[in-house]
Amino acid sequence: MTTNTTSKTYNKVTSILIILTAEILLCLPMIQAQAPPGNAKKISTDLFGLFFEDINYAADGGLYAELVQNRSFEYNPAERKVWHPLYNWEYFTTGYSYGKVNIESSQPVHPNNPHYTVLEAEHIYQEGGSVGIRNQGFDGIVVRNGQSYLFSVFAKQLSKEPVSLKVSLQTKKGEVLAEHQLTVSSANWEKQTAVLSSNADYDTASLVIALVSKGKTALDVVSLFPEHTFKKRANGMRADLAQLLADMKPAFIRFPGGCLVHGDGLGNMYRWKNTIGPIEQRAEQRNIWGYHQTGGLGYYEYFQFCEDIGAKPLPVLPAAVSCQNSGGTWRIGGTGQRALPLEEMQEYIQEVIDLIEWANGPVNSTWGSKRAAAGHPASFNLQYVGIGNEEKITPEFEQRFKLINDAVKAKHPEITVIGTSGPFHSGEDFDKGWSFAKSQQVQVVDEHYYVQPEWFISNQYRYDKYPRNAGNVYLGEYASWGNQLKNALAEAAFMTGLERNGDVVQLASYAPLFAKKNNTQWKTDMIFFDNSGYYLTPNYHIQKLFSANRGDWYLNNMIRKDNRDTSLAASATADSKTGDIILKLVNTSNEKKTITADLSGYKFSSVGLKIIMSGSPEQQNSFSQPDAIKPDYHKTVITKKMLVEVPAMSFILIRINTYK
Repeated sequence: MTTNTTSKTYNKVTSILIILTAEILLCLPMIQAQAPPGNAKKISTDLFGLFFEDINYAADGGLYAELVQNRSFEYNPAERKVWHPLYNWEYFTTGYSYGKVNIESSQPVHPNNPHYTVLEAEHIYQEGGSVGIRNQGFDGIVVRNGQSYLFSVFAKQLSKEPVSLKVSLQTKKGEVLAEHQLTVSSANWEKQTAVLSSNADYDTASLVIALVSKGKTALDVVSLFPEHTFKKRANGMRADLAQLLADMKPAFIRFPGGCLVHGDGLGNMYRWKNTIGPIEQRAEQRNIWGYHQTGGLGYYEYFQFCEDIGAKPLPVLPAAVSCQNSGGTWRIGGTGQRALPLEEMQEYIQEVIDLIEWANGPVNSTWGSKRAAAGHPASFNLQYVGIGNEEKITPEFEQRFKLINDAVKAKHPEITVIGTSGPFHSGEDFDKGWSFAKSQQVQVVDEHYYVQPEWFISNQYRYDKYPRNAGNVYLGEYASWGNQLKNALAEAAFMTGLERNGDVVQLASYAPLFAKKNNTQWKTDMIFFDNSGYYLTPNYHIQKLFSANRGDWYLNNMIRKDNRDTSLAASATADSKTGDIILKLVNTSNEKKTITADLSGYKFSSVGLKIIMSGSPEQQNSFSQPDAIKPDYHKTVITKKMLVEVPAMSFILIRINTYK
């Protein structure tokens, strides 16, 4: 499958890198890195990161490793007409047994999780008979031979006698892949657990819960996780998808959105306090993209994941207004934006302040103690907080943003607040957003744009023209409407401009990140996946090469090329930690070109690492051809004045080690 193919490719790449690194190091006279020359300029060390939004089933059914869909029986017709609390659950009986199943809400596990199912076996006819329910997960549960899956459920006894539950993983034909028996004997909600080890590979298994004795029980929060989540975190992330993000070595991760943040109407805004604590206490809700959101992948999990991969957390909170697309009215001329009443703003501002205390506060603080109780006494070292997401710049937005921004600056001047300039690269909201941000002395302003690849190529000098004293840029969402090689190269050309202007562009992140097969709601995405595998787009490879090869100094005079030729783009940075010079060269034309790199004044290894990605403009990867476009790794000779041939439709990265 795609996972295995891609894993083999990355194992091969890793082996090549190890060999190349060893050979390069043998050529070094000494280890000490050379300092950048006087004409270098300092650029942001946080430049390239990731943006995660729960779109395209990216969280539930995706990065979040939960295998049960509708685990808490909270689906409802208000979210989608065909949905109801037993959606994706099938009631069954075997061996002429009979009983019933229904939904109740009188005494839930927690008020935030009001519904639960009641399963009753009125008669078990013979040995082997049962009354039960089965769940097929998100279009089938993938299990692997010899691997373990952690089952849990909240249950309570409703009949006079205890009841026996048989929990199993089964094929479509009812063949048992794993099985465990539990006894429910408490009149109060208790969490029951079991380990299910599969005896075969199977891609469309079901989780089956069956009463095998006469009786009645209540069930809620029915959960199944692979034992091997990323770093074996409880309530964790799907290991293969999470590792792809870790491999990118992002400087930061922005979460949980996107339009998801401000929601479809005020009642649908993403409220961070609903997503911390035990999963049975988290409030579920409709996702703005049209499906259900458990909150299982919540703020604690986002922050923990950032820490696990060495990325700074960048949470984005609503600016106390809803999305201007609420109800779809934006498409017919209205704004759709709704604002929290001013009398509710103090409470909402406190919610923002509480997040900072939850993330950074000491264990004896109100919210810091909640973080510690969840298993993380140390601070998460929160530095950035985004307020708002591409809002229409209305007086209501401006008034509420100012209240929030002023309160955060007064209480936590150490926190960098990130504002917004609307959903486009120019126009009325863009101009209003920047003007307002400057008036409020907002330190960083979030720009978003999805445009054709030609726009990226012709606008690679966009940020050369930006003032250096009016707030930095966070390019929070951008993509070139496609996943062909030509799209990735156009983005690479633009990204060389981000590096060149890394003194004013502080952060940047491609979007969207994930898209699930048959559940894709956006035209262009970075990683496509299904339940058993994934493939990586050319865009992913470019983003990874930039992110994992960041410099902290820009070398102004190293690259020699004709700047009038916009089909040829290049950047030169230095990593002061390793002493490496990193050249990135892009050719978006259909003919080969050359670029000169002048290393005069440096002492350097004679052997460097060269990574090249090239092909035809329309080439792209797919589930059937996951490696049609991928980087190739080589050794290359380094000289003082290096003439580099850049093939047609290609990206080249060269790492050169320098020393004193």
